[in-house]
Amino acid sequence: MNTNLQTPIDYLKGVGPNRADLLRKELGIHTYQDLINLFPNRYIDRTQYYKINQLQQNNADVQVIGKIIEFKEVAQKRGKRLVATFQDDTGTMELVWFRGQKWIRENLRLNKPYVAFGKTNWFSGKYNMPHPELELFEDHKKSIRSAMQPIYPSTEKLSNKGISNRVIIKIMEQLFIETGGKYTETLSEGLRAELKLINKSSALFNIHFPKSQELLAKAQFRLKFEELFYIQLQLIIKNLIHKSKIKGFPFEKVGDYFNTFFNEHLPFELTHAQKRVLKEIRADLGSNAQMNRLLQGDVGSGKTIVALMSMLIALDNGFQACLMAPTEILSVQHYNGLLEMCNNLNISISLLTGSSKTSERKKIHESLENGELQILIGTHALLEDKVKFKNLGLAIIDEQHRFGVAQRSKLWHKGSSSGEVGGAFIPPHVLVMTATPIPRTLAMSVYGDLDISVIDELPPGRKSIKTVHRYDKNRLNVFRFIRDEIKKGRQVYIVYPLIQESESMDYKDLMDGYESIARDFPMPEYQISIVHGKMKPADKEYEMQRFVKGETQIMVATTVIEVGVNVPNASVMIIESAERFGLSQLHQLRGRVGRGAEQSYCILMTGHKLSNDSKTRLETMVRTNDGFEIAEVDLRLRGPGDIMGTQQSGVLNLKIADIIKDNNILEHARYHAKHILKIDPTLSLPDNKVILNTYKRLSKYKNIWNYIS
Repeated sequence: MNTNLQTPIDYLKGVGPNRADLLRKELGIHTYQDLINLFPNRYIDRTQYYKINQLQQNNADVQVIGKIIEFKEVAQKRGKRLVATFQDDTGTMELVWFRGQKWIRENLRLNKPYVAFGKTNWFSGKYNMPHPELELFEDHKKSIRSAMQPIYPSTEKLSNKGISNRVIIKIMEQLFIETGGKYTETLSEGLRAELKLINKSSALFNIHFPKSQELLAKAQFRLKFEELFYIQLQLIIKNLIHKSKIKGFPFEKVGDYFNTFFNEHLPFELTHAQKRVLKEIRADLGSNAQMNRLLQGDVGSGKTIVALMSMLIALDNGFQACLMAPTEILSVQHYNGLLEMCNNLNISISLLTGSSKTSERKKIHESLENGELQILIGTHALLEDKVKFKNLGLAIIDEQHRFGVAQRSKLWHKGSSSGEVGGAFIPPHVLVMTATPIPRTLAMSVYGDLDISVIDELPPGRKSIKTVHRYDKNRLNVFRFIRDEIKKGRQVYIVYPLIQESESMDYKDLMDGYESIARDFPMPEYQISIVHGKMKPADKEYEMQRFVKGETQIMVATTVIEVGVNVPNASVMIIESAERFGLSQLHQLRGRVGRGAEQSYCILMTGHKLSNDSKTRLETMVRTNDGFEIAEVDLRLRGPGDIMGTQQSGVLNLKIADIIKDNNILEHARYHAKHILKIDPTLSLPDNKVILNTYKRLSKYKNIWNYIS
């Protein structure tokens, strides 16, 4: 782009130091370039002029051509308002000002044609327009302003300090005059020709001052494509550099551990999806690059067995493996499950959590360092400095969104004791697992630098969970249904929402619920467990274990049971006040049942007053068990920032594109970025020079220029 676009905003005619300061603080506009990238939120069609007798009582923005024939001041409770009679050839209306009267009286001329623009009100049998934008008709005809008037993002402070939308338009016009409207192209000719994209200068002009709906659409497509294209380019290049620069231990063989387990001890036939994912992982482990793969699979899709088989490949090649989970309950469950599966393989496997005894820890530390311990499962405790591996070859992270970047990198450096090969540090291979399905569009934008595997089918014999929505008035029928299920020997979860703002209210809801359930399901016939956030970890664990062993039939809990508890005999999930949960949370909770061969049920209980979003969430849950479809709906309802949490959504600091509405443009952008890098990995062809230059300027990762330059 033009060099003068880096000019501080203070130097633009009509801005000055005070306005510049406000624009910096309120909208983050420091330079001409920032200003040109302040894109309008919406547009008002100013191709149409209304006659006064055509106005409707609809509070819409309209423009009318007429003359001011008189002014008068009208007293009101506080001070006065200024009223002008505005006339065209069909009638009269009033223009009203509550402030700035002196300036207006001095600057507006009677009986001259003006264009008045603003919202109209109907008051005392007449239309009025408060604080209209007024422009002499002859100036209006000459202005570069377009037929579609842009409405820019603003803040209360800007409006209060007189930086109205009209002022921003004026400043923007000035910017185009000073730069001559000529901007350096950022996409190659080949790409523009293939996609029929307008050039950068036309796109920027028509995004701010569109001459027609058609040109506006072309400008929006061009700029959205460009924004998404460069995000994808960054992610894909990051991935390629990762593969070319960061070496991994090549696991050259698939040996006895893997083959014995696969041929003799596999508890069930792997699904096609599991086989496909294992193939992808094996290919990564066998290459010379470090694996950096995200494994997505819905609750119950069989990620754990894929994790175990990946660990067995590490063991076959003489390396250790570890699995880190976010909670003690989940790590204990992983440990028990893997211990059972490794029973006949003569593998040493240990568990390390916050509550491991000192004597156990000592033993674990020693056997890890001398290489006797092959697999370590645990919580954040694995990250402690004392935990040193002899040769960690594979690190698996479960429910990775619960861990920060710093924690992941700490685990990455656990490979270092053996990882110094020929002086170069070699990190362990990393497999990240999540049962939270991430919509495709989001995965492409946020995890585009990871390789992604998806297990998208459930093991055979799993019956899909039946989900229904019931109102509070149906509670007696629901209780009857619970009794019938318990008679069949099944167990039931009853979950209450946990809403951070009011712990006391949550606790009260839970205890009220517990008391009414205890009345309806009295001892000794029924035994009830209760689990909530205020309990000590040991008490929580005790109650959980009673439920796991089948000593209690009903588990009353807050959402602490959301992740990972596996009780195959629990076949009913009741979610109280289901309207207070997010969609992905409802889906996670539902996944706690349906672990056994019996038909399972999820009952969503709500009051009668439901918002539209709540209705959509409940209808989606009843309609489908597909986690990815649910994630897409969740993304539409909540937007990307909420779903990814702050640590991830920085990638999506988008100025014009919207990854939900523009997901087809995103697909295009990723396809073309991949295609260009496949043909020209270093972007050195003449046609790609412009892409390379733009990419260098945009890239935050300055340290990668030894690769591409």
